[in-house]
Parts: sequence; structure tokens; C-alpha cells
Amino acid sequence: MALSKPSRRMLQHRRTVECLGYKREDGLWDIEGRMLDVKSETVALPERGDVVAGEPFHDLGLRVTLDHQLSIRSVEAYIDASPFGICPKITSAFRKLEGTQIGPGWSRQCKELLGGAQGCTHLYELLQPIATTAIQTLWPNSDIDVMRLGAGVMINSCHSWAEDSPVIEKLLPEHYIASS
Repeated sequence: MALSKPSRRMLQHRRTVECLGYKREDGLWDIEGRMLDVKSETVALPERGDVVAGEPFHDLGLRVTLDHQLSIRSVEAYIDASPFGICPKITSAFRKLEGTQIGPGWSRQCKELLGGAQGCTHLYELLQPIATTAIQTLWPNSDIDVMRLGAGVMINSCHSWAEDSPVIEKLLPEHYIASS
């Protein structure tokens, strides 16, 4: 572990986010994301009742099926554990992403379609790691240049992908903009 030694402490909450990318036999790709929240102590919820320590507080996820151009063909969502009984009723809203394409402007489009009361905060939070998992999954397995396809999502997303970085200058010169 690269972090410094912490002060004495006691774990209160564990959030696990896992994303998996699959190549399907029909040529499409499945990207699955799951978020699991677990408390270290029992929590009393007004509607659900007690969530016993170690049991899922949240257990939810998405499967996004896409083609080699990162166009979304289908979306499935589930919420198996949540604080309110109404939470799972929003899962079908995530089908609004069908027909969209991961690339430039996709995060903005997700917010327009599913932000705020139109969606679920936690399922919405899974969309960004699902997008980057899609790019990582297709990159070594595709005949297309996923680096160029993903450039719209990745450019200026971190210092290595900055439009004025040596990485972009070398690998994506058409996107390189020298700093002044």
C-alpha cells in the first residue's frame, strides 16, 4: 500500500465498486458495474428497518451492452438492496441510454437523461467507471483504434491525457495543442 500508516481507526463503511468487461460470442460487449455498500454497525432505517452490520445497505448495478463503436444497444439495471422500497422502481429509466454512444459529450448526455430525480444517484455514479471500463475492454480486443475512438472521453481527463501532454503529442497528434 502506497499510503502512509494511518492513525488508529475503526472501519464504519465499505463501498465496493466493481466493473467487468466481457466479449460476447455475437460480437457485442457487455460491461457490468456493481456497487455494494456495507456498514460495520447495524443501522435502523425508517422504512426498511434494521440493516444488520455486514449486510448490504446498497446492492445495485448495471449491464451495458455495446458494439465496437461504443454505441449502447441495451441497458439493464437492478437494485437489490436500498434504504427505500421505491428505489428499484427507477431502474427502467436507465434504458434511456440505449442508442447513445460513449464518447465526447456522453457524460453530459447521461446527466440530462438521468441526473437528479430522473435517476438514481448510485446507478448514475456507476456510469463513468462503466465508460472507462468499456474503453479498457475494447482497446486490446478490437480492430478499430479505440484510442482515437475514446479520445473524446479521455482528452483532458487527467494530466497524462492533457491536450498538451507528450502522450497526446506522440500518440494522438491531431488532438495535441501546445501550451503557450
